[in-house]
Amino acid sequence: MAEHRTMQRDALLDAARSLLSEGGTEALTFPALAERTGLARSSVYEYFRSRAAVVEELCAVDFPVWAAEVEAAMERAATPEDKVEVYVRQQLELVGDRRHRAVVAISASELDAGAREKIRAAHGGLVAMIVEALGELGHEQPRLAAVLLQGVVDAAVRRTELGAAEDPAKIADAAVSMALSGVTPRH
Repeated sequence: MAEHRTMQRDALLDAARSLLSEGGTEALTFPALAERTGLARSSVYEYFRSRAAVVEELCAVDFPVWAAEVEAAMERAATPEDKVEVYVRQQLELVGDRRHRAVVAISASELDAGAREKIRAAHGGLVAMIVEALGELGHEQPRLAAVLLQGVVDAAVRRTELGAAEDPAKIADAAVSMALSGVTPRH
C-alpha cells in the first residue's frame, strides 16, 4: 500500500512538472492534476493540501538535482573564471530540460511565503557554490557578488523562457560576458 501511495505521489509530481512546463503556475490546478493522473480530485487532496504544497514538494525534489548538476559541471572547471562561466551556462542549459522546467516556472511565479522561503533556501545552496570562486577572483564581498550574479542568471533564464527575439545561445553569451566583466574586481 505504501508503495502504491509513493507511485501515485510521483505520478502527481510528474503531472505537476508537465503542467508547469506547459503553462506556468496558472496551469497547475487540482482538476488538471486529477485529469492527468486519472485520480479523483478528492484523492489529489489526500496527497497535497494546496498548490503551494505541490510546489514545495517539487522544490524539495527537483532543486537538489538542479544544484547537483551545476555543482558537478563547476567541479570540472579549472579556473575561477571558468567556474563562473560554467555556473551561468549550466543553469541556462538546464532551462530546456523538462525535469527542470518546473524549477524555472516555480522561480518565476507568485507563491506564498512558505514556498518562497524554501526556494530561497535552495537558491542559497546554488549561490554558495559560486561564492568561493568569486573569493578566489579577489572579490571583497563575494557573497554579495554571488547574489547579484544569480540575478543576472535569473534574468537570462526568464529571457530564454519567454522565447525572446534573441537566440538562447546569444542570451547565454551575454550573461557570461556580463558575469565575467561584472565580477572582475577593480583595483
